[in-house]
Amino acid sequence: MSDIPEEVVARAAELAQELREHGRRYYELDDPTIGDDAYDALLDELRALEAEHPSLVTPDSPTQRVGGEVRDDDEAGTPGVDRLVKVRHLERMLSLANARSAEELRAWIDRMHAHLAREGIDDPTFRYVAEPKIDGLAMSLIYEDGVLVRGVTRGNGEIGEDVTRNLRAIDVIPEQIEGERVPPLVEVRGEVYLPIAAFAALNERRAELGESTFMNPRNAAAGTIRQLDRPLPTDREPTERQRMDHELRQLRLGSLSFWAYAVGVTDGLRLDAHSAALDWLREHGFPVNGDIRVLDDEDAVVAQCLDWERRRGSLDFEIDGVVVKVDDAELQRRLGVVGRDPRWAIAWKFPPTTAKTTLRRVVWAVGKYGDLHPYAMLEPVHVGGVTVSQATLHNEEDLARKDVREGDEVIVLRAGDVIPQVISPAPHAVENPDRGPAPEPPARCPVCDTPTVKGDGVFTKCPNRDCRGRQWQLLKHFVSRGGMDIDGVGEKQVSHLLEVGLISDAAGLYDLTREQLEAQERVGETSARNMVAAIEASKARPFGRVLFAVGIEGVGDVTGRALAQQFRTIDALRAASPEEIARTPGIGPIVGGLIHEQLADDRLWGLIEALRARGIRFEEDGPPPGEGVLSGRTFVLTGTLPELTREQATERIQAAGGRVTSSVSKKTDYVVAGDSAGSKLAKAERLGVPVLDEASLLDLIEQGPPPAPDPEPA
Repeated sequence: MSDIPEEVVARAAELAQELREHGRRYYELDDPTIGDDAYDALLDELRALEAEHPSLVTPDSPTQRVGGEVRDDDEAGTPGVDRLVKVRHLERMLSLANARSAEELRAWIDRMHAHLAREGIDDPTFRYVAEPKIDGLAMSLIYEDGVLVRGVTRGNGEIGEDVTRNLRAIDVIPEQIEGERVPPLVEVRGEVYLPIAAFAALNERRAELGESTFMNPRNAAAGTIRQLDRPLPTDREPTERQRMDHELRQLRLGSLSFWAYAVGVTDGLRLDAHSAALDWLREHGFPVNGDIRVLDDEDAVVAQCLDWERRRGSLDFEIDGVVVKVDDAELQRRLGVVGRDPRWAIAWKFPPTTAKTTLRRVVWAVGKYGDLHPYAMLEPVHVGGVTVSQATLHNEEDLARKDVREGDEVIVLRAGDVIPQVISPAPHAVENPDRGPAPEPPARCPVCDTPTVKGDGVFTKCPNRDCRGRQWQLLKHFVSRGGMDIDGVGEKQVSHLLEVGLISDAAGLYDLTREQLEAQERVGETSARNMVAAIEASKARPFGRVLFAVGIEGVGDVTGRALAQQFRTIDALRAASPEEIARTPGIGPIVGGLIHEQLADDRLWGLIEALRARGIRFEEDGPPPGEGVLSGRTFVLTGTLPELTREQATERIQAAGGRVTSSVSKKTDYVVAGDSAGSKLAKAERLGVPVLDEASLLDLIEQGPPPAPDPEPA
């Protein structure tokens, strides 16, 4: 390399080292410190240097390898118990080159034409397959004689880690391949991922238990798949820590899902196109994303990529781009591979969901149960397509774990519709000797100035039940779409009505007059009339919705409906013992005791009585469990229905005696699917659960399910 300037050699070495460290943190530790855009910029810089000076290219260059390193054979520990076993892939798992615009995508197509022209193929006709690029963990599944024998992570592209045991917990991954035309050996490649709703629920549960939260769905999925099994001891009583770790592990594993996206090495299976491989996967019981499109020209590809970018936030899974592939298998073979990237595929990358900015200050908000939540006030930054100036820090223990301080440069994540969050300080921030002190929860409530107390869990609390912050949060929850759904009365209106003294709790909403509202600034006659009408209309909300809306800790919308079906009236629920409440589907002894304790509180009961006196429904109209045309039937709703909201569909099902749950299992009778249905639909198809559209659901409610077939004679 004597002819290469020393500074170029030094820069290439520096880039390679930095990229290896970022790759290690991403692939091995599931704890990246930079976003995809920053990583890609470093990789592009190294590629450019190597293109100008080919002698810089080495076999271990990050431009030639995929992913992170894996453990050595002689690493201490017992394989499968203390460490994951490394496995060599049957065929190398490649990476993808990137495009970030229509111009770059068309340049990729031009490069393919030029390469094929050199191969003697002039003006080939390309057909493309466009797939949402799931932000998860790439996986290779090996089936022998139709039976799953091994599941391996990507690793460094050549060697991965055996995670078969954990993969078997993902219901949508077939243990045995269904159907005909099953070769003696077939490799199925796909992506393990965590649906966004499950990611939010998992982080919420971890925060409640005082555990650190995950940076994004991809990290949560990767960390779960690579987590070693630590079963509860059978020779002694497990510790509380062991129980908690076991609960979180089961929650994580049970939330994972999988999309199959390719057939790799096979013995005897011949497929002439990528789309044919996807068809084979569908036919043989593998979940294949229903949004994949086969397209005939590059304009259609560009339009599809832009459409997915617009719809990105409405999907049930995190995507960071679109993978575009040439469909024809022979053209793929002729195009071949350059470095670590196939020439016949590219990833159209979306704007990053992480960014760096300055944390101006930490503020504390009062929750509806008095708990204090830290929030980050940020220097505004553009991330995930929007400008973010505020982000959650979850709770005080998570804040301490992350060690973010005012004045730090921090990493901010915005994934889908999940509330933006601060993940960590930027790597260099922690090295600053002039950093400010670590933020602490306030000694006095930031709203009412009452001395705060440390609760039993992870939250410092304001004990003042009359705290204006608590009342505002309770009222905001009460009028919200998931609660009483009072159109035109949002958090701004609630805040103003509290401030001027027109209301002090939810019951006060029902005493408001049009004249009182018209007298308020920026409220006209029409707005006042509409607000009063919306408040009056909310009296028709069913008992289950009301139970959720009044703000009983531990009662979500599904739990509220289950309690309403089980006990029928608020008086029966209040008279029930904690053990009786705990027998309600979806409720255990801890939540049962918490609900019982709250309903015995005179203050909450006084609010319930005041609401009941104003016409709010505290009794169930639908049939009790075991009655109605849908009695004994369990439903799961997923996606967006054409006419009914999720709440309306749930109410229709329950009014007919059916039950609605949030997760699909073999015991589910029907899945009702709309647009962008996601992982629940895939799981239903895998388990053979009947799938209904909205029209079929309404027919079922009207006519009832068909009678069970008579048993065959012996």
